[in-house]
Amino acid sequence: ILTFILMAACEPRLQQEDLNHLNGYWEIEKVIFPDGSVKEYSVSTTIDYIEYNDLSGFRKKVQPNLIGTFTTSDDAEFFRIALKKDTFTMMYTNEFSQWEEVIRSVNNEKMVLVSQEGVAYFYKRFQPISQP
Repeated sequence: ILTFILMAACEPRLQQEDLNHLNGYWEIEKVIFPDGSVKEYSVSTTIDYIEYNDLSGFRKKVQPNLIGTFTTSDDAEFFRIALKKDTFTMMYTNEFSQWEEVIRSVNNEKMVLVSQEGVAYFYKRFQPISQP
């Protein structure tokens, strides 16, 4: 835990312009739970698509197929982003619940989100499987 805290303290602070990197397709790599246990994902059949603009946006699940397109539904989770305690937080509200995720880091290739329960989700930019 101490190592994680030190690494987080040494990370450059996320800037509002960094949030533009949220846009696009994200594949889950691993999840680290508050007890330190890790779940690795070698292959994901579902990808998160995020569309962000001016401190709001939506996130939806899509399924890539072999021809390079995606299957999706009309379901989406809408969010707002607010600066709370020097961190950018994605705040979701739907007819059933409300929840938040702290954006720990995001760049062109990687993203880390942390839930209210302290679960850390590590994503990488989705790269379609190239065909010969």
